[in-house]
Amino acid sequence: MSTATPTRAPHQDVPTAHKPGAGRVGSGLFDARQLLKSFPDAVRKLDPRVMIKSPVMFVVLVGSVVTTGLALKDPTDWFGWAITAWLWLTTIFANLAEAVAEGRGKAQADTLRKAKTDSVARRLTQDGKGEEQVPGTELKIGDLVVCEAGDIIPGDGDVVEGVASVDESAITGESAPVIRESGGDRSAVTGGTKVLSDRIIVKITTKPGETFIDRMIALVEGAARQKTPNEIALNILLASLTIVFLLAVVTLQPFAIYAGAKQSMIVLTALLVCLIPTTIGALLSAIGIAGMDRLVQRNVLAMSGRAVEAAGDVSTLLLDKTGTITLGNRQASEFVPVKGTTEAELADAAQLSSLADETPEGRSIVVLAKEKYGLRERHQGELSQAEWIAFTAQTRMSGVDVDGKRTRKGAAGSVITWVKEQGGHVSDDADLLANRISEAGGTPLLVAVNDDKGARVLGVIHLKDVVKEGMRERFDELRRMGIKTVMITGDNPLTAKAIAEEAGVDDFLAEATPEDKMALIKREQAGGK
Repeated sequence: MSTATPTRAPHQDVPTAHKPGAGRVGSGLFDARQLLKSFPDAVRKLDPRVMIKSPVMFVVLVGSVVTTGLALKDPTDWFGWAITAWLWLTTIFANLAEAVAEGRGKAQADTLRKAKTDSVARRLTQDGKGEEQVPGTELKIGDLVVCEAGDIIPGDGDVVEGVASVDESAITGESAPVIRESGGDRSAVTGGTKVLSDRIIVKITTKPGETFIDRMIALVEGAARQKTPNEIALNILLASLTIVFLLAVVTLQPFAIYAGAKQSMIVLTALLVCLIPTTIGALLSAIGIAGMDRLVQRNVLAMSGRAVEAAGDVSTLLLDKTGTITLGNRQASEFVPVKGTTEAELADAAQLSSLADETPEGRSIVVLAKEKYGLRERHQGELSQAEWIAFTAQTRMSGVDVDGKRTRKGAAGSVITWVKEQGGHVSDDADLLANRISEAGGTPLLVAVNDDKGARVLGVIHLKDVVKEGMRERFDELRRMGIKTVMITGDNPLTAKAIAEEAGVDDFLAEATPEDKMALIKREQAGGK
C-alpha cells in the first residue's frame, strides 16, 4: 500500500483557532437554562425521605404542608396564603440550589454517555469481505471493526491485523502516540482513543456496558458525595437548635391561652420557621454554588458544593500532567542543526518534510518554522509536482520528493536507516544532539535530505511537552499555602522528571496506569491527607 499522495499539502485547510468562548457552559445559580433543567430534580427532592436528612428544612416542609391545609380551609385568609407561599419558596429554593450543584456533576457523565452513544463502528460482515456501520453500543465480543487514521476506536479490544499509531492521552495521560500492532503485548486498545495513522482491525473483547468509558460513567455517577466533618458538625448544631425552638413554640400556646391571646397555627408555624436557623439550612447549598461558580470561571468543575468545602482541607494536590500541567501534546520547541548546516536551512527542510505529517507533532513543526523563522507554508500551486510521503507507523517518517530533492523527517532510527540506504553517512554530532535531547526528557526527530550533495542529516528537532505558562508560579503559591503538589503521568521516568522540574511540582509518579492513579489517591487518603 503506497503512502505517497501527490500535489496536495495536507495542512493548508487546517483551521488555526476556535472561536473564543465556544461551547462555554453558563454558570451561576441564576442561569435560566440551568434552573429550568434542575427544577424537576428540586421538586423530586420534596420527598420527605430526602428532606429528613436536613432537619431544619424538613421542619419547613412540614410547616408548608400544615399552612397549605389551613389556607385551603379558610381561602379568604390572605395572611395564611402569604405565609404558605413564603414557606414553599424557601423549601424549593433550598432544593433548587442543591439540584443545580448536582446537575453540574451529572453533565460530566452526560458528555461521556453522548460520546459513547454517538460513536459509529465499521464492523466487518460475516464473510469478511464487506463493512457495515453500526452504533458502538451494539458491538459484541468477537466483532471485528476497522479503524483508520482519524477514527475513534469504538470499544475495548485487541488488534488482530495491521499496525497503527494511536493517541491514548485521554486514557493514560501519555502525550506521545503509541504503536499498537497485532500479536505480543502491544495489541490491546481502549475505546475512546484515536487512531493517528494507518489501518488496523480490532477484535472487540469487552461486553456492552463494561468498557472503559462505561466504567468512567459509573465512577462519575456513583461518586460518593460524603458530608465533610464541618457539615456534619453544623447539621448536628442546627438539629439541636431546631428541637429547642420547636419545644419553645409548642409550650408557647398554653401560655397564650392562659393570657387570653390564643394564636393560630399559621402564626405559630411562621414563628417557628423564623426562630429556627432556616437561612443557614437553606443556604448551605447556595453557598456551595457561589464557590462552584468561581471555580467554573477558572475551568474547574466540582461535583457539588460539598466538594468546594472539602477543598479547604486539601493538603495534597494530585495533578494529571497531560492537559493540566502541559498543553496536551508534544510540540516542537527548537531546531538544532549539525555542524555545517544553518538553522534556516534546517527549519526550511523541517517544515517542508512535515507538511505531510497530520499528527499534532507534525503540525507544531510547521507552526514553529513559520513563527520563529518567518517561513510561510507552501501551497499546492507552488509545489505542483511534489510527491508527499505521509507519516506511517511502519516507516515513522514523513517527507516530500520535489525538484529532484528528497527530504525526510522522523524518528532517529528510521531517518538514520534511510540516510544509509541512500548511500549517505550520519555525522557524530547528530547522535550526540539526539542523545542530549533524550536525556533532557525530550523527543528527538532527525531531519535528512538527499540532493546533489548526497544524503545527510541536517539536524535535530526537539519535541517536548510544553508546560503551560505560569504553572511554576501557581505551584509556588500552593506551596506557600502548605499544599504539596504531585504530578501523575504515563510518561517514562526521565521525561516525567524533566517536566516535573520545569513545572516546579514537589513530586511525581511516572508510568502510571489508571489503576496506579487510583491506588495513589487511596494511599494518600488513608494517610490522613
